[in-house]
Amino acid sequence: MVTGKWITIGGEAIAPGQRRRIEIPVSRLPTQTLISLPVVVIHGSQPGPRLWLSAAIHGDEINGVDIIRQVLGIIKPKKLKGTLLAVPVVNVFGFIEQSRYLPDRRDLNRCFPGSPQGSLASRLAHLFMTEIVNHSTHGIDLHTAGQPRTNLPQIRANLDDPETYRCAKAFSAPLLLHANTRDGSLRQSASKKGIPVLLYEAGEALRFDTESIRIGVEGIFRVMATLEMYENPFFSSQTNSIEVRETKWIRASISGIFHLQVKLGKAVEKRELLGFITDTFGDTNIKVRSPQAGIVIGHTQNPLVNQGDGIINLAIKPL
Repeated sequence: MVTGKWITIGGEAIAPGQRRRIEIPVSRLPTQTLISLPVVVIHGSQPGPRLWLSAAIHGDEINGVDIIRQVLGIIKPKKLKGTLLAVPVVNVFGFIEQSRYLPDRRDLNRCFPGSPQGSLASRLAHLFMTEIVNHSTHGIDLHTAGQPRTNLPQIRANLDDPETYRCAKAFSAPLLLHANTRDGSLRQSASKKGIPVLLYEAGEALRFDTESIRIGVEGIFRVMATLEMYENPFFSSQTNSIEVRETKWIRASISGIFHLQVKLGKAVEKRELLGFITDTFGDTNIKVRSPQAGIVIGHTQNPLVNQGDGIINLAIKPL
């Protein structure tokens, strides 16, 4: 809760102009080792919006962890208007195991808003909602593609909401995708509370991607500048993001070895060659062509594919 000019997170009160790292207890391992939710609170010296940053809701999605590290290394509490609540690793269990999931194989991002009496995933989701989301006015949730895929840096958000759209444009990712929320997701639960949320997708699991991280760091500071929280320390030009409302996965027509012929971000035309699928002997060679004009925003990193696997994700160009 907020009391006067102080803010209280995890039972600790933080005064204006202070930065505090807080460990909020989550649960114990079977060894009785305590697992905590690490939170860095930077409480500005002047009032303003309260922005949360979160990463590694899926424990193997680590680009966002370094994005938050770099953001925290730049911000000076005395120059901040409002409050920054940064959670670099939400799914600590999955992060330790280098796994997308929690120990019971639940996907944390399908368990919001959670319950204090539910599963481990549900309890962690409830804790995050209580201690982070309920104290925030805006949110940015950082993700990568799931294994074995990679994604073009993109913002997924409700572009029909004016405040969300304003922040999404400010982030200036190469692509803005209007995306409906999924049941049980953090974005859905926060949106129901009237909190604008941006979901940043970039790169692949268990890998740092320098460009995706750079775009993420600069995008966060652009949003903070738009919210009048912090002066943007970067002088790079703002990208004119491409806005789309429809995506389509191209799937393997046969099982085999997929040879990708296009790169992320490439604009392709209908019937353009995207790659081909062969067998191990070279007897089969099936061309993969684009079913319509679009932009390559994701693809598999694993050349071994089964029939029906999603191999390339296209953003469909608006007419």
